[in-house]
Amino acid sequence: MTKTVAIVTGAAGDIGRAIAERLAEDHDAILMVDIDLAAAETAAHALGAAERFIACGCDVTNEASVAEMAKRAATLGAVRTLVNNAGAARAVSLHDTTAEIWRMDNALNLEAAFLCFRAVEGQLEATKGSVVNIASVNGMNVFGHPAYSAAKAGLLHLTKLIAVEYGKLGIRSNAVAPGTVRTQAWEARAAANPNVFEEARRWYPLQRVVDPRDVANAVAFLAGPQAAAITGVCLPVDCGLTAGQAELARTFSQSEHY
Repeated sequence: MTKTVAIVTGAAGDIGRAIAERLAEDHDAILMVDIDLAAAETAAHALGAAERFIACGCDVTNEASVAEMAKRAATLGAVRTLVNNAGAARAVSLHDTTAEIWRMDNALNLEAAFLCFRAVEGQLEATKGSVVNIASVNGMNVFGHPAYSAAKAGLLHLTKLIAVEYGKLGIRSNAVAPGTVRTQAWEARAAANPNVFEEARRWYPLQRVVDPRDVANAVAFLAGPQAAAITGVCLPVDCGLTAGQAELARTFSQSEHY
C-alpha cells in the first residue's frame, strides 16, 4: 500500500512541530520543511522515527527550491495534505515598513504558499487531497504588522481561489487563522515582561492565548475526513479574539449615545 504523506512548511517552529506531530496520527510520513535544515532535523528527531518524520531544507520563497522539495515528497508516497505554515512578521507599523520589508513579508507569507501549492497540485489531485493555509487574525482585522497582515489577507483569498478552481478535481482548500500563540518567541517576551500573558489574555474571551496544539487540532480537522464537505473557509483559532472584546463592549454600553 502506498504511504500517505503530509507536507508541513515552517516545521521547525513550535506551531509547525505541533502540526507535524498531530498529522502523524493519520499520515504515514510527514515531510518537515524548513529553511533551517538543522532545526528541522532536530524537530524531526524529537518527534519520532526517521522514516516517519523527514526533515527537508527548503527556501519556500524560491521556486527551484520548492520544486526540489516537491520531488522529495513524491519519493515518500502519495501527498495527501499540504500545510503552508511558514511565515514571519517584521515591521510593526506602516510607517516603519520599508519597500524591502513589504516584499519580503509578501514573499514568505503569500507567494510561498502559491509556489508550494503549484509544485504539488498534481500530487494532491491524484489523492483528492487537502491544502491548509496557516493565516492569521491579522489577515482579518488590523492588529499591526501591516505587510504581514496584507499578505495573510491575500493568503485567505488564495485559499478561496484554490477551493473554487480545484474543487472539481477533488482538492479542498481551507485556512486556519490563529490569534496570539504561546510559542518560544512569546516565552522570550515573557522573560522580559512577566506580565505579558496577563496583559494579553484580557483581550481574549477565553482568558488565555492559543497553544500550538490548538492550531494543530484545527489543521487535522480541516485536512481530515470529518471536513469532507468543507472548503474555502477560514477557521479562526483565536480564543474568541475576533468575536469581540468584553471590555470594549462594557465601555460602549456605559457611555452616552446621541
